[in-house]
Amino acid sequence: MAANDLLRAARQRTASLTSPDMGLSRQELAELVNTWAWNHHEKMLEHSANWVGQLERGKIRWPSKVSREALQAILGVSSDAALGFVNARSVRAAVKLENVDRQQFLRASRNLGALAALGPLLALLEGGEPTPSPTRVGATDIEQIRTAARVFDSWCDTYGGEVVRDAVMGQLRWSAGFLNATCPDRLRPELFSAVGDLAAVAGFIAQGAGAHEQARRVYRFALACAEDANDWPLRAEILSSMAKQAVRSGQPDDGLTLAEQGLVRPDRLTVAGRSMLHADRGRALSKMRRVNETLTAIGTADDHFAHFTPDNEPPFWACYNPARHAQLTGQPLFYLAILGRDPGEATDRLAAAAAGQPHDALSQTICQAKLASLTMATGDPIEGATIGHAALDAAGTLRSHLAAEELRELARHAAEHRHLDEVAHLRHRIAILVCTDSPDGGV
Repeated sequence: MAANDLLRAARQRTASLTSPDMGLSRQELAELVNTWAWNHHEKMLEHSANWVGQLERGKIRWPSKVSREALQAILGVSSDAALGFVNARSVRAAVKLENVDRQQFLRASRNLGALAALGPLLALLEGGEPTPSPTRVGATDIEQIRTAARVFDSWCDTYGGEVVRDAVMGQLRWSAGFLNATCPDRLRPELFSAVGDLAAVAGFIAQGAGAHEQARRVYRFALACAEDANDWPLRAEILSSMAKQAVRSGQPDDGLTLAEQGLVRPDRLTVAGRSMLHADRGRALSKMRRVNETLTAIGTADDHFAHFTPDNEPPFWACYNPARHAQLTGQPLFYLAILGRDPGEATDRLAAAAAGQPHDALSQTICQAKLASLTMATGDPIEGATIGHAALDAAGTLRSHLAAEELRELARHAAEHRHLDEVAHLRHRIAILVCTDSPDGGV
């Protein structure tokens, strides 16, 4: 496969935004393409440095039309050929089946059945074009986008982000195309709200798959949709997700800022929104070791949740219930307990959260792993191992980086007690499940 030296040379001769004496990095070029596509077509792309590398290595010879336009504009050329792009579809179409070694083909396919039809069937999967978005949007289309968001959210809870990430991103790209379609003025806010809702789910799924930069970009797109729709509850939900991601990424100060941005107009939020954002504040503050402020934030979250009524909440907060509230407030109390505060309240909340979400494998795993870590660190390690095994059982169906992070943390807390057989067995199970060297090695 020939490398695309023309594209590489064009990138390297285009000045970097941060170091004018150097050429653009692959990451810079990818981000410029994403920005250009949104600014000129309101089309959300998620290209990365890896994508540029695939172009330059010749693995991708014919990127999408919008991507090619963006690359031409950024790199200052006037044709696809100047960047080494070749549309190989017509070349593939000219390849005849009789040029294939039929005996080799049959031997390789002997277990598949319907051998004579297999070649033509596989050919049907090549060179496919994305399904075009409708040119007109109605209420039914908007409802379908909202339904897709709930379906993907449920799949993520059951199977983890890695399983559905590509599918939800494809659905999001297709749904984002609706924003350029003809839509009655009265429905346009609903359209932006529905696409923003789906983007919020996609961002969480990307985060759960470990694609943190992609998650940040998708969250920003979701936030822009929510603000365009003037949908304050959705805006709060997105900022809450962004705050959680920042804290998980070791940036609690940014997480605190994002949570407080979500609370800028609390009168426009539902009870769940106010409660969740104050819990997010508590989580960020606990990571910053600001104990009294953490307890105040959790108390405020509890005060709001006391007035919670599910019927008054939007669909994306349908899962916000006492168990979910216990999970979000139990996590900052966990961090305070690790710092030396009495672990009783954190234990009670995390136990209630695990018991109250029996059909949510992701939340089950996170809550039980947190509870096991807390018990390992502050209580009986044998009991902690028992809870840890329950977390591993819940994680059996998952492929999620969020769950893997919690299980790795449990393994670290268990290390002090590894001389105990029960704990050693637990750590062995965790090592097998979260092993990153094997494609089948865990959550």
